[in-house]
Amino acid sequence: MSIAAHPTEPISYPESDGQPMAENTEQFRWIVTVKENLEVLFRDAPQVFVAGDLLWYPVEGRPDIRRAPDTMVVFGRPKGRRGAYLQWREDGLAPQVVFEILSPGNSLKELAQKFEFYDTHGVEEYYLYDPDSNDLNGWQRQGGRLRTIAEMHAWVSPRLGIRFEHRLADLVIYYPDGQPFLSFVEMERRARSAEERATTAEERATTAEQRITTAEQEAQQAHRRAEQLAARLRALGIDPDSTE
Repeated sequence: MSIAAHPTEPISYPESDGQPMAENTEQFRWIVTVKENLEVLFRDAPQVFVAGDLLWYPVEGRPDIRRAPDTMVVFGRPKGRRGAYLQWREDGLAPQVVFEILSPGNSLKELAQKFEFYDTHGVEEYYLYDPDSNDLNGWQRQGGRLRTIAEMHAWVSPRLGIRFEHRLADLVIYYPDGQPFLSFVEMERRARSAEERATTAEERATTAEQRITTAEQEAQQAHRRAEQLAARLRALGIDPDSTE
């Protein structure tokens, strides 16, 4: 007698690990700033996927092996909604660049585990920033391992093209064109200012056009009045064109 095989239940890959994205406002501000500016940087690149706090599962069948980087960038994968990043469904591509923003609750053990995960699963560039201490560290893959970047000040990311200016009091990140990363509020303020300037320019152009139109209308009216006067003179037997 044959024994019927039990159907294998599908493996679940949760879309949430139950952990908060940030523990304080400064950490959250930096996470959003990095993620959204990278979205802007690659907005016209359909094959660059940027995500924040998205669970990444590198190994099929192992939902216990996972991490949710504060920001990750994947070159070679299309933009679009994902509940989680299942690497085997993404042409096997691991995120090439990962950012982590520290909070006071991060332990040394947790940091070591994150580094080991990113080192093991193929991240090419890993950046770790502590906004409280203004401490910035970076690693780049060389010889199959993540190696420490000796000097982060003025470092240019090979993959992203962005530049880090790590000063004594703050960190400034620059786009490849030299413009600094902006907070969401600063982005909105600049967008509104640009819109107001465009509206003002449009209003000025409209006013100038109206002035030209008015001048043309006045010239036409003057011409008609001259023609009417000439017609009256001719009716009286006077030649308006005569020079005598």
